[in-house]
Amino acid sequence: MNQSEDIRKTQRSFARKAQAEPGHRFQDLWHLLNREDWIWEALNAVLANQGARTPGTDGMSKEDLKTESQKAGFIESLREQLRSGTYLPTPVRRIWIPKPGKQEKRPLGIPTIKDRVVQELLRMLMEPIWESDFLDRSHGFRPGHRTMDCIRECYSRIQPRTKYYWIIEGDIRKCFDTIDFTVLVDILGEQIHDNRFLRLIENFLKAGYMEDWKYVNSYSGVPQGGVLSPCLSNLVLDKLDKFVEQTLIPWYTQGQRRKTYPPYIALTKKAWSARQAGDGEAAQRFSQQAQTLPSRDPNDPNFRRLKYCRYADDFILGFTGPRAEAQEIKQQLTTFLQEELKLELSTEKTLITHARNDYACFLGYEIHALHANDKHDHRGQRCINGSVGLRVPKRIIHDHYLKYMRRGKPYHLMQRTNDSVYSIIAQYQTEYLGVVQYYRMAYNLHQLGRLKWVMQQSLVRTLSRKLKISTAQVYKRFKTTHRNEHDTYKVLEAKLERSAGQPPLTARFGGIPLRHNRWASINDTLTTPIWSKRSELVERLQAQECELCGATNNIEVHHIRKLADLEQHGQVNPPQWVKQMAARRRKTLVVCRSCHHDIQYGRYDGPKLSK
Repeated sequence: MNQSEDIRKTQRSFARKAQAEPGHRFQDLWHLLNREDWIWEALNAVLANQGARTPGTDGMSKEDLKTESQKAGFIESLREQLRSGTYLPTPVRRIWIPKPGKQEKRPLGIPTIKDRVVQELLRMLMEPIWESDFLDRSHGFRPGHRTMDCIRECYSRIQPRTKYYWIIEGDIRKCFDTIDFTVLVDILGEQIHDNRFLRLIENFLKAGYMEDWKYVNSYSGVPQGGVLSPCLSNLVLDKLDKFVEQTLIPWYTQGQRRKTYPPYIALTKKAWSARQAGDGEAAQRFSQQAQTLPSRDPNDPNFRRLKYCRYADDFILGFTGPRAEAQEIKQQLTTFLQEELKLELSTEKTLITHARNDYACFLGYEIHALHANDKHDHRGQRCINGSVGLRVPKRIIHDHYLKYMRRGKPYHLMQRTNDSVYSIIAQYQTEYLGVVQYYRMAYNLHQLGRLKWVMQQSLVRTLSRKLKISTAQVYKRFKTTHRNEHDTYKVLEAKLERSAGQPPLTARFGGIPLRHNRWASINDTLTTPIWSKRSELVERLQAQECELCGATNNIEVHHIRKLADLEQHGQVNPPQWVKQMAARRRKTLVVCRSCHHDIQYGRYDGPKLSK
């Protein structure tokens, strides 16, 4: 059995024990933190993340742990510190980044590599213990509970067929920054009876951060930017989930079905009597009047329903009942968060929306209750009223196509004209496909046709500028017909020929049906690879030849982060590969595997890059 399988077996045993015995106390977890195989697994997971390229306060990054000997030395040092009890978390480096689509900025914490590895170890131990205890209504930062799973949950959970329907949008103010240390440690202590393990987590919570080279203490919140933060925040918010599921929902769930609505019954009886008397016009008039009324009493005092769904610190509740009781639910949530979890519900973002008259916003979708008296099923009953509908917000469409416009018209993107035609078309298609896939469950998905038109015009103008031909010539050269399993579409297509025996690579823009599917799942596999941002790289890859030794087998691409990394201080005679990249002003070099390894590990006529 290899090391990874042994770790998975231990995690599965933890999960089974936690599921079989909800009150089980895990007492001896510390010895697993010191095991070399567990540390290797955590280190590989951390280095696989792109964030490992950014150094923390100690200046160490992924670039300093490339060789096996460097990794082994790092692991031995960390293992010794954990075993002797001398390991202490380092303050994270804090920077401020802009919020998407806003003028505000939010803080981002960058831990050191060593702290990330230890946090990954803690996560590997804690996640199987609590994952089986988390409710299915909880989404975000959990395996198998992605954003689309949460949106799909809105269909299955918040789906009462009722005419009057309230949606409560919940948002916890600065949730991850204000989680109380005492509350979190008490929750951890319910199932973990290992003082060294708990003390290590407390040290992470109180490690603080460095901003502008000034140390600031931490008095609340989870470790910023760490892999452990999502797990810790879910532990706290799981208490909210269980309060809603075990207290609020049973209290606000009453009755099997609404009682019939007397005015509706009276009109249907009149229509039946008129039809029996042979007065067809009166019968039709009474039936049409009945169709404007609900068949069940919307104000039935003996019927209540409450549904709930959460993603990270945002949650949504669907309520059937009067607005006054919706206000009571909001107040109970506020009280529970303040008294039990020491958190605050954001009053300006926690809204109560009448779903038929307005839209609630959740995870980028607009949610409301559909209403259409003229829609009937095969039994002649109204089948739309009260169902949940998801919409693409107009501002989302507007914000997306503004990226490709200037002065109110589609415009070429000059920065992309250095790419190959294949890469330009593939990049436009990837950006368009990402938007369509995310909003696949919206019933007004067809409105993204406006975005498609704007992006296509921008693409044509970009190709026109690159090739120095007219837009009409672009259409004539690249426009073709593409057929999928349903329809035929007009698309822009470019093919990239490869060596003999290999089929050409094809990039096309368009050919994506804009039909909504409420049970859609995102396919995040790229059908069209984008190799690089430089057209020259495509040509060099097609040559299938090492640019240093001329070999034609096992061709790879060597990358550097930035051209400034080539300028090594004190390097009088830089190696040939550095000279070649510097002369070409390119961050890529097509080489064979042997030369690539020599460059990577410093064996190619000079030292390796230090950054």
